[in-house]
Amino acid sequence: MIKPQLTHVGIYVNDLANMKRFYTEVFGLTVTDQGGPPDFHLDMVFMSADPGEHHQFVMVADTEKSAANMAQQISFLVQSLDEMRTMHDRIESEGLAIKRMVTHGNAWSFYFNDPEDNYIEVYAHTPWHIPQPVGVPFDLSQSDQEIMAQTEALCRDTQGFTSREERIAAMREMIGS
Repeated sequence: MIKPQLTHVGIYVNDLANMKRFYTEVFGLTVTDQGGPPDFHLDMVFMSADPGEHHQFVMVADTEKSAANMAQQISFLVQSLDEMRTMHDRIESEGLAIKRMVTHGNAWSFYFNDPEDNYIEVYAHTPWHIPQPVGVPFDLSQSDQEIMAQTEALCRDTQGFTSREERIAAMREMIGS
């Protein structure tokens, strides 16, 4: 069976220049191409953080369509709690409010709205897995050790607890890869 992989998402935006600035300066994405295709009128910006993917994120300027945000959320993975803290500080320095900060057991996440009100998640994996959905508040200003201990206790007290590695193995079996 063919199993296509999700590799990028595209959104409509009102202010392409401001959104380009936000995602390059705050998220560190690199513009890989930009402009308008010859067969239609829209300006586009292609961005990526993966050298193997031409683009992971596309923004299309279209003031008529962007007024209705249709994406439930757009999520960005970071590699550690320290990277989450860095992103948290960047978001707040942009004057944007953090709406929610939770552990899902399998991830630590915070959520905010970007400059055009798209709901954005920044998250890092934990070493554990518990069945979803879960959303328990946590305090990113605590030490890594405190956050890890609290999250592990939550996970161990939840039916279906397993390690991340065991969950990945089960997912491989479930997906058939």
